[in-house]
Amino acid sequence: MFKLFDRTIAENIAYGDNTRVVAMDEIVKAAKEANVHSFVAALPTGYETRIGARASQLSGGQKQRIAIARALVRNPRVLLLDEATSALDTHSEKVVQEALDRASEGRTCLIIAHRLATIKNADLICVIDKGVVAEMGNHAELMARKGIYARLYELQCGFIEEVDETGESGAA
Repeated sequence: MFKLFDRTIAENIAYGDNTRVVAMDEIVKAAKEANVHSFVAALPTGYETRIGARASQLSGGQKQRIAIARALVRNPRVLLLDEATSALDTHSEKVVQEALDRASEGRTCLIIAHRLATIKNADLICVIDKGVVAEMGNHAELMARKGIYARLYELQCGFIEEVDETGESGAA
């Protein structure tokens, strides 16, 4: 779980790279990429808004997007996401997922997820069963195999996806 500090939103985002002073334009750029800029800009004191010790005035999705902006300030080559949307409602999950999709561009991402819809666009999905890699492939390949991943995906999403011979998928 990420931790926000009793500091301003700008300071919380800048904390992502504490090896240097992060310029305000970099903070804003990271916030835009993380889908949190419009929320922050609408606050009376914007990026100078103090979060507070427990950040209780922020929703789970807002906290998560600030944490994503924090990671983006460092511009990492590898991004590790562990259950990044697990504690969010459906709307917040969608907004955070859009931010994560943008944050993933141009970098290697290792994503640990139980909600399979959040990894559907991954280049490579590894299904771990009883501590062993049981299946590997992209979403379409794994759905076509009709193995563990396909069963779990169908259970979670409530429908069966048809996969044609080209590997393209569509809801049935």
